[in-house]
Amino acid sequence: MGQVKVSLIERIKRTPTIESFRFWTKESFKFIPGQFVKVLFDPANPGNKDLNKYLSLSASPNKGYLEVTKRLSQSLFSEKLKALKPRDELILDGPLGNCVLHENDKQVGFLVGGIGITPVISIMEYATEKKLAIDMELLYSSRNEEDIAFKQELDELRNINPRIKIGYTVTESLQKDASLISGAINKELFLERISNFKERAIYIFGPPKMVEAMQGICLEAGVLGEHIKKKVS
Repeated sequence: MGQVKVSLIERIKRTPTIESFRFWTKESFKFIPGQFVKVLFDPANPGNKDLNKYLSLSASPNKGYLEVTKRLSQSLFSEKLKALKPRDELILDGPLGNCVLHENDKQVGFLVGGIGITPVISIMEYATEKKLAIDMELLYSSRNEEDIAFKQELDELRNINPRIKIGYTVTESLQKDASLISGAINKELFLERISNFKERAIYIFGPPKMVEAMQGICLEAGVLGEHIKKKVS
């Protein structure tokens, strides 16, 4: 589609370090759930890797806004995001990516780590709004309970959409919530929580090492390579 000018309308704190940024644009911007954009703080130099970064769209295309979500650090790009105020303008380039929802899929599994949850929110919101007959099972791994981004939104989607099942895992601390699972996603948990996995489209979103590990688990379990869709966050 190309570049589009947007203005900030709202910021939402998801966790102590993760924040969502919602933008409005008067231009038409259509995308498929699962796609991402390049946020350009330096549009004159699109190759500037310090000021221009790729972020997944973390809301359904049916919303009246575009939303991206980032784990904020001390980087120059994060500092630019932190400085944004309502009505500030910037440029988004996109949509980009083909690790997206296919509406004719009947069974989908998600293996997600950390900020990799962002495209899943877009997919699940859209599928729920459209009442798509897609069975969706999610395993979502975070460092600790405080670090689970979008938990309230995911729980609400699960409550209104009986086709959604979610398992949350935490890797670094004992959880207060007894429904959470201690430890990282492993083969045993995958086999236990992702049913009919050989028939499902399996989406893997997360940090590079996590994506590699999850792909290995899937292949070892007998998932066909062509059924695996992955994106590194």
